[in-house]
Amino acid sequence: MSPLSRRQFTATQLKLRKPVPSDIDIAQESDIKPISQIAEELGLLPEEVEYYGPHKAKVKLEVLDRLKDLPSGKYIDVTAITPTPLGEGKTTTTVGLSQALGALLNYRVMTCIRQPSQGPTFGIKGGAAGGGYSQVIPMEEFNLHLTGDIHAITAANNLVAAAIDARVLHEADATDEQLFNRLIPAGKDGKRHFSRLMLERVRKLGYATDDPDELSPEQRKKLCRLDIDPDAITWRRTIDTSDRFLRGITIGQGEEEKGLERKTGFDITVASEIMAILALTTSLKDMRERFGRTVIGLSKAGEAITCSDLGVSGAMTVLMRDAIKPNLMQTLEGTPVFVHAGPFANIAHGNSSILADQIALKLADFVVTESGFGADMGMEKFFDIKCRTSGLIPNVVVIVATVRALKMHGGGPKVVAGKPLDKAYTAENLDLLRAGLPNMLHHIKLARKYGVPVVVAVNSFATDTDAELELVRKAAIEEGGAYAAEICKHWELGSGGAIDLAKKVVEASNLSSDFRFIYPLDVSIKEKIETIAREVYGADGVDYSPEAEERIAEYTRLGFDKLPICMAKTHLSLSHDPNLKGVPTGFRIPVRDIRASVGAGFLYPLLGKMSTMPGLPTRPAFYDVDLDLETGRVVGLF
Repeated sequence: MSPLSRRQFTATQLKLRKPVPSDIDIAQESDIKPISQIAEELGLLPEEVEYYGPHKAKVKLEVLDRLKDLPSGKYIDVTAITPTPLGEGKTTTTVGLSQALGALLNYRVMTCIRQPSQGPTFGIKGGAAGGGYSQVIPMEEFNLHLTGDIHAITAANNLVAAAIDARVLHEADATDEQLFNRLIPAGKDGKRHFSRLMLERVRKLGYATDDPDELSPEQRKKLCRLDIDPDAITWRRTIDTSDRFLRGITIGQGEEEKGLERKTGFDITVASEIMAILALTTSLKDMRERFGRTVIGLSKAGEAITCSDLGVSGAMTVLMRDAIKPNLMQTLEGTPVFVHAGPFANIAHGNSSILADQIALKLADFVVTESGFGADMGMEKFFDIKCRTSGLIPNVVVIVATVRALKMHGGGPKVVAGKPLDKAYTAENLDLLRAGLPNMLHHIKLARKYGVPVVVAVNSFATDTDAELELVRKAAIEEGGAYAAEICKHWELGSGGAIDLAKKVVEASNLSSDFRFIYPLDVSIKEKIETIAREVYGADGVDYSPEAEERIAEYTRLGFDKLPICMAKTHLSLSHDPNLKGVPTGFRIPVRDIRASVGAGFLYPLLGKMSTMPGLPTRPAFYDVDLDLETGRVVGLF
């Protein structure tokens, strides 16, 4: 059998209606292929697929070994200009482009996107599967639980948190010998044996013996007593819910906790380092190694304490062994989709998994992925972190722009989720639009700095006029230097509304590129931060808080200074301040703190008032989410 024996691809025919129904109505009315057919059309073998019901499956990593000698397809990243709080249709464009490449142009195509968090789904978004006639289906399964990956991350994260506090408690009331006897008890044969995780720590400390009884009292103490500094613990608990009242909590208040009270808090699960690791890992072995070197805090002597030191990295890997496999789904038009990993785009790198992309590139002519928020955020992290880790080089960047967002950047009224749009956004206003164009031009210029061809997708809404759309399209080419710009109507028409975009992406993918990173790894932490601030955001400089200065010195001492930088900032501005629209100038970037995701492989400075736990608005999206008790269908997702 050849490496790829495929079933003939059959596109699913859209049932276009006007006016366009709700997203969930479209999804539930659509025809859907059995996921086994999707797998066969891709060329996956039955033993490489694990089915989770009739419409979704996991793909085993062994497929990479089988297909390793096949050439890779073209690699397309979809990003955007600085969005309004409503989002500008980046996922919708990603899906529409993929549908056009596959259903109309007959290319083998795969879409690779992030898995949504239930926090925003029930909080501010209602869903994240695309929209209109450019969606991933089944929509409700996409948005709710999927295959349990995020639950696995939550469990692994909180296991680490429990292990930290338990270790502090037990070390507080035990002698060195008691700790040694508890951690390395005699087995049934009457002899002590190092567990795999304990042996890792033995080797880390430089002890040559495999026999616990050969250790001196001082060696036993060093091995078993981590001496974690409670004030230097950086690991927090997680929950996949937007719950602002968990941002800061006090733990250890029970009588049995012996006065070991401390302040900590919860992050939303998609902000967990474990999620970032899932997105950046390249194998099960690599994932376990990353878990092992994940830093949870410092000892009282200032040494980094890892999950391997805690003895928990093996258990973390067990909890994550299924989550590492990409999830296979489909679009409305029957093209295949990998939905895998969903790191928080404000805090982590905001990109789907390397593993999904690697598998997809062996199965398809074109792989269309997306990076979270604007090019200053997700795309920069896609290039400088994800591509640096994977070794994959993109062929084209697609930048999504909307008239609505550009009018906002031109000085339009504030856009608030859940409130009707001001008339400025629904009536033609070329002057307001023209004033906002610099934001799009900045993002195009930024993408071109990496040496990658740029195609702009002008995502049209019903209220946009032909004159407005054409103004944006021409500016992208004539002023921005984009290879092409196309007006798109994929939300309304599916693949037919993105066919011109798809053709230009194919053309651009054949251009020569000169891909390069925006900074090297061997410069200092400050040099990397300041390069991003200057070259990406257009800032005049960077101001560091005393806490940030301490972190920089600490991470440099610990040898973390050669890691890439993952800036944590608002997605609503090129700056750190969400109120600064357009292309702000004359500002400085405030770095209030820097955290280390050593397992994931990056440092993340916190800019301004960036939170790792979103809150619920006055009227959350869950008001509209319900179950139709007669049909059993979910309603209210959008």
